[in-house]
Amino acid sequence: MNYPYKEVEASIIRLKDAFVEAEKRNSWAWIADELYHEDCVYICPYAGATPVVAEGREAIRRTHYGRDMDVGSGWAGWSFPILDWAINGDRIISYWVNRGPGKRPDGSYYETKGVSFITYGGDGKFSSQYDLFDLAHQMKLCDELEEAGLLDLQLKRDWVLPMKRKLIDMLQVNMPPAE
Repeated sequence: MNYPYKEVEASIIRLKDAFVEAEKRNSWAWIADELYHEDCVYICPYAGATPVVAEGREAIRRTHYGRDMDVGSGWAGWSFPILDWAINGDRIISYWVNRGPGKRPDGSYYETKGVSFITYGGDGKFSSQYDLFDLAHQMKLCDELEEAGLLDLQLKRDWVLPMKRKLIDMLQVNMPPAE
């Protein structure tokens, strides 16, 4: 269905603003209730290593905005700004970053770029979302943060190390022995 451009645009602006508010609160799960339809499907393949397919608002709240981002998960100090977007009918492509805490000595951010393919479903809410980002770059970024003393130890233990292991195991399938 085609919704008015301004209505679709207002929804992505609300998501952008919600991310800023969630960073201040260090609480993310509430975003699922505010911006996602009850039957929304959220997918993030995490490079095929640990795909997340959250079917329904409750699953989105428990996984993407809860387990993966909420208080106590090790992501404190991170931000996820939406930098830009494009709209075509009810489809939105958003451009964002996973931005780590602190800055490099040259003043640049520690960040990994990503995109979301979002379908607007009316009433100010989304009916689907598919996120993509370079997971190998994210692992390298976490290594940089650790070297700078900025990587949360819980995040390293609970997310970075298991994700690296899954990526390595996945990539070693059908790999000949090193010579």
